[in-house]
Amino acid sequence: MRKRRTNQIKAEVNLTPLIDIMTSLLAIFMITAPLMTTGIPLNLPKGDGKTISSPEKTLDISIDEKGNIFVAEQKIKQKDLVKKITAIVKENPKIQMMISGDRKADYGDVIEVMALLRSAGFTQVGLKTDSAVMKEK
Repeated sequence: MRKRRTNQIKAEVNLTPLIDIMTSLLAIFMITAPLMTTGIPLNLPKGDGKTISSPEKTLDISIDEKGNIFVAEQKIKQKDLVKKITAIVKENPKIQMMISGDRKADYGDVIEVMALLRSAGFTQVGLKTDSAVMKEK
């Protein structure tokens, strides 16, 4: 007797290519996530302050050594700073602002920006420092 061959369709899904793709994506995200910091590169002063951890987004306001002001990565004039921040706060009222002043930036420039924001009514303003603990000289 002959066995009859039935032409049945196999309804199996091969998961190997999907697993390969997901592993590759995971590796890419793990490598690129630390590189996706916002703001401009600054040489921050050392400080021993506590780290602020908050689920809300933090807006980074940077001041470079030449006194240029940046909101995230966009250069902005001091006179336009309050307008820009006001627009951002309207979108996210719980946003916290961190001022990052370069180590070689003029102390007065950093304080001017902080005072400007505080006088405009923004109370969630902090100063960002390098997380390394200061060494005694």
